[in-house]
Formats: sequence, structure tokens, C-alpha cells
Amino acid sequence: MTRTMIGKVYAIQPQPPVEENMRYFDAGALRFGVEYRALDPESLIETYKDRPAELAEMLEKSPEGGFADEGVTVHVFDATDGYEYLRFDMFDDEPHYHYIHKTTDGSIVNNVLDFDVPSHGDMLPFVFQALRTRLPEMLEQAGGDTLARKVDAATVEHALVDVEACCIQARRGT
Repeated sequence: MTRTMIGKVYAIQPQPPVEENMRYFDAGALRFGVEYRALDPESLIETYKDRPAELAEMLEKSPEGGFADEGVTVHVFDATDGYEYLRFDMFDDEPHYHYIHKTTDGSIVNNVLDFDVPSHGDMLPFVFQALRTRLPEMLEQAGGDTLARKVDAATVEHALVDVEACCIQARRGT
């Protein structure tokens, strides 16, 4: 399937989750993770320091002064192999989401789409509407066709109640 990409495309994986900041929620073939993330140029340089090509690309595409933002993130993983297909960064300054493509040749395609706050408002309702109504299509867009066919809507909905509550708590700092 040919996938059209809009937004920004990187040949590097997004910064990995910080495990001690993660809460996981199982949903059959999927596993959701909720994390409060704080990005800054120093942590990004530390992440990519041993991968010079990825570090160079990250620095080249960074805004003046580097990437710095924070907020709640929802990760969508394959429960079997732990591959992250989707990420929703509900950041304070530049909310966005990722399609993290699983390609057949092993190359990395991290497709980042900015969220239009003036048009859509708070990103949290968008995230949960997308997860409830468009998850299989979004997984397919990220190259997770096989995983998309395994999604059970009732199991996902059951997990999303807790995922959403966790996001709201994380926003409040509780």
C-alpha cells in the first residue's frame, strides 16, 4: 500500500519513552503508554549522541535554540513486539502526533504532523476521538496493517477509559 505523507518526515526514531515516567495499559493486540514528557535540546543530544547521522539530522531540523516543550504523550505499541506505531504529543507549545512507520526494508520513517490548535482546540479530545474511531486506519498509515486487523474495538475502548483518565491526571500533575 502506498502511503502519502504530509507534515515533517525524519529518518530517525522519536526520542524513546522514559520508562520510569510511563504507565502502561494493555488492550489485546495493543499496549498504550502514557508519559509526561519534557523535551529540551540537551536530552535530545544525549539520546542521539552515539548515532551521528541521526544527531546531525535532528540538529539540522531543529528550530533556533533547539526543541523544547512538555506535556502528556500517548504511545501506541504492538503488544507482541513492543514496536511503537503512533505517538500523540499533547505538548504545551507545539502539540503534534507521529506515524512511526514500520517499513519492510528496516528504514526509519518518522512522520510528524502538527496539530492545529486554533482550528481544533485542545488536542486531548482529538486524540481520544482518533483512537476510538480511526485507530485501525492510523495503524495502517504507519505500516501496521497486520496489527490493525487484530484491533478489537471493545478491548480498546475498555483500556481507553483508563488511558484518558491517566492523561487528565498527568496534566494536573497528580
